[in-house]
Amino acid sequence: MITIMVVGAGYAGLAAVTSLAGRLRGRDDVHVALVDASDRFTERLRLHQVASGQHPAEFRIPELLAGTGVEFVRARVTGLDAAARTVRLDDERELRYDTLVYALGAVADTDAVPGAADHAETLDTLDSATRVATRLAALGTGRVVVCGSGLTGVEAAAEIAESHPALRVTLLGRDAPGSTLGPKARAHLTAALARLGVRVRTGVIRAVHPHAVQLDDGEPEPADLVLWTSGVRVAPLAAKAGLDVDERNRIVTDATLRSVSHPEIYAVGDAAAVRQTFGTLHGTCQSGMPTGVGAAVAIVRALDGRTPKPFRFGYLHVPISLGRHDAVVQFTRPDDSPKRAALTGRSARWYKETVSAAPWPAFGRTLKAPRTAVLGWRRGGRHTR
Repeated sequence: MITIMVVGAGYAGLAAVTSLAGRLRGRDDVHVALVDASDRFTERLRLHQVASGQHPAEFRIPELLAGTGVEFVRARVTGLDAAARTVRLDDERELRYDTLVYALGAVADTDAVPGAADHAETLDTLDSATRVATRLAALGTGRVVVCGSGLTGVEAAAEIAESHPALRVTLLGRDAPGSTLGPKARAHLTAALARLGVRVRTGVIRAVHPHAVQLDDGEPEPADLVLWTSGVRVAPLAAKAGLDVDERNRIVTDATLRSVSHPEIYAVGDAAAVRQTFGTLHGTCQSGMPTGVGAAVAIVRALDGRTPKPFRFGYLHVPISLGRHDAVVQFTRPDDSPKRAALTGRSARWYKETVSAAPWPAFGRTLKAPRTAVLGWRRGGRHTR
């Protein structure tokens, strides 16, 4: 019996395991297992809504996998022995694999700045987002500082400002919000933040204190709550196991998503350094989910005695919610540079909620699809960040 193990049940990991289950349907010589610390799928792209006090739908992984033959193991991965081909779990078990799909993702990089780990909240998990919601509800007319002017920071600042209009929300970052967007999208984003009362301040964040954030200009930004969205880091698990990783601890892959040092390991999502002709993919579910499907396709082709094809991906869009009633969508070239086309306002909100809606239905369709189906994932698909 061949064991294929997927570790991590985020966007990329679930895309991999559902694609594997669908493509291996009817085969009794392959066992697929999925390992994750939670039995609930967390829509990370909606955690800013949770933080503002909303309650998105719940999705249970065992219900999705029921009847597929996939074994779900609820445990946290604490170690990897690449030589023995085993993963170690927090309950002291060791599970052996023949092929591993590494999809453990990334978390907010609170180690990048002194004090961030001690004094800032994050949107890494449902629990952390819920903790932010509880603290926000208790602040009254307090001051909230969102550190990081990327997409997560913009969405979080807008959502908090709209849901808690009495709070004073400041968005801090090295660059101006929307700096990578085209003129139309950037202007709409800037106007939306101003309309919601979000104060924008640019500069390099030097430290986070219990009640303030220190910038390089020397003037601290007072804060009753600090939310850290500036950058992500990957756990050193793969590096400690001897795999080739890049400077951010992401597993370096070949053209078929295999580890260049350990070909029995495939890396997908935020934990993988996947190179394309335009550079290395950056971490969003828009690229993460296709890598999960791409790894599954490569694995099945290898099992069938066929040569895996190189993974190819191009970005399609950048959808950004600006509260519940507004959004902006920047359409992009495959290398993620902005095109002239963009949607704003109600049409952008509809697009964001429809095209970039929960990927859960797509996972279900993947389980039932023909073995040769691609389902549109290779150019970003429909269910993207």
